[in-house]
Amino acid sequence: MFQRVALVTGASRGIGRAIAHTLCKANHAIVVASPEIENNEKVAGEICACGGDCMTLDFNVASPESVKAGVESIIEKYHRIDVLVNNAGITRDALAMRLKPADWNLVLQVNLTGAFLVSQAVIPHMIKERWGRIINIASVVGEMGNPGQANYVASKAGLIGLTKTLALELASRNVTVNAVAPGFIETDMTAVLTEEQKQKMLERVALKRMGKPEDIANAVKFLASDDASYITGHVIKVNGGMYM
Repeated sequence: MFQRVALVTGASRGIGRAIAHTLCKANHAIVVASPEIENNEKVAGEICACGGDCMTLDFNVASPESVKAGVESIIEKYHRIDVLVNNAGITRDALAMRLKPADWNLVLQVNLTGAFLVSQAVIPHMIKERWGRIINIASVVGEMGNPGQANYVASKAGLIGLTKTLALELASRNVTVNAVAPGFIETDMTAVLTEEQKQKMLERVALKRMGKPEDIANAVKFLASDDASYITGHVIKVNGGMYM
């Protein structure tokens, strides 16, 4: 059975790890890419233990040199990249009037510029194959805003804009570009919230529960499949009715 190759950035934990496992089960070879080398190997070990094919990359999306070298090594091993999941992301929260310019720049560099750099490096290979799927992991706050996260919100809103533009540019090459916008998901990012903060968030969620990383991964699996071949430039909201 033909196996596609999926590059998942930020795959060392949380949503990225769930995406890597889910795409593996859907018969994709997985590239586990992040700067967290030890965690990369752990995730790769889990995938290989289930009979999956994978490789790891010490991968910094904010570094053009790291991105270029990483993509070249994938092509050297697999000769193709069919699916790109731009999942890598960080937060540096503060009210806008107190937000340090360095923290603004860092979040934009990783979350938005990083997704652009990896997409730019991968696109020529997808065009060559005349088939590709780029899936950007945005956020519900990129559509609704969130106090104390001006940098993160701007990066995710920008990612939605990038998604729509790339969708228009690549449609004629049979490459689709979509986004998944998670809501309140059980990850390391939300684990640091107090119970009071979590309850306040849940009051805004119609389903009255947090989502799981697998909820996001299943949406990514669909968008990466042939079943989603007529969907491009779209944002799938996986937020339990938090924002409609």
